[in-house]
Amino acid sequence: MNSKQIHRFVQHYLDATNCSIIEKSPYHFTVKLSPEADRVLTGRPYYWSFVDRTGAEPETMSYLFVTNKEKYDSAKEQSASSGTAANPGGMNRTDEAAKSALSRSYGFVHGGALATGRMPREDLYYGSKRLEQLFDAAQSSGSYVCLFQEPDARSSTPFESTAYTPWLGVNLRVEFQCDRKREELHSFGVSLATGQCVENFQDRLNALKMTPRLPPNIHLTRNGITLGKAVTIAESTLERKLRTYDYRWAEDAAARLKEELEVVNHYYEPLLESAEEERREAIMEQFNNRKAEIDWQFRPRVTVSAINCGIFHLAGID
Repeated sequence: MNSKQIHRFVQHYLDATNCSIIEKSPYHFTVKLSPEADRVLTGRPYYWSFVDRTGAEPETMSYLFVTNKEKYDSAKEQSASSGTAANPGGMNRTDEAAKSALSRSYGFVHGGALATGRMPREDLYYGSKRLEQLFDAAQSSGSYVCLFQEPDARSSTPFESTAYTPWLGVNLRVEFQCDRKREELHSFGVSLATGQCVENFQDRLNALKMTPRLPPNIHLTRNGITLGKAVTIAESTLERKLRTYDYRWAEDAAARLKEELEVVNHYYEPLLESAEEERREAIMEQFNNRKAEIDWQFRPRVTVSAINCGIFHLAGID
């Protein structure tokens, strides 16, 4: 995941949670969090319990989210250099002392130059804790949705009604794991009217305008299958697809697992034979732990997990 993709994700998250973007560039966001985002990201349960008990007006935190550290720091240095050239004297010592004293006295102040100096900075890159927190927040809040396709144009008469079919849409992550790892994303849509299953369902949704509100002049078709049956259809479709894959990587991983276990056995078995009785139990425990670690690292496995899902009502009967 590169910096541009991270930047787009952060933009979508801030917009979806109604955060106030104070300033932004292709490399950063200066943002005042909404109450919804503040509750999730800042870890202040006691403060929010106080707000909930008293009904006080919440004061949310502000952050500087940097999505491209190198370019942001470079631009900041260039801006500082041009500012110094324009004002060679810079800030005098009295101003610096006053700013320092005010910062110590009043702490973090929302708004103004002091706030900018004290604002927490978070560098967002793939693998950073804050970005993982944003991923988790987006997944937990948007793991399930119910949306309707927006009609292209309103019916010419209020007596016309368009049939909408409900679809179960689910995005699945498939992980092929051993001492190496590979991931795939699969998107399936299952018609709750007919049981039809289609792949790349997310691409179909991306081409449509969706709304959480029921549009006028439509009617919903009756479900022909249950949600449980639709989930089974999606799982069976994915399983049939995975059976066609080449699994030589698993055979190679099993061979590496066998070799590693042989090395560990060759090391510990002589130790156990020559060890004194009081030390044998500790060595055996260490031996078993090492074998468990190697088994977890090298044993080939395929795991499937749901990223998100939803019910999508689309025009037509499919």
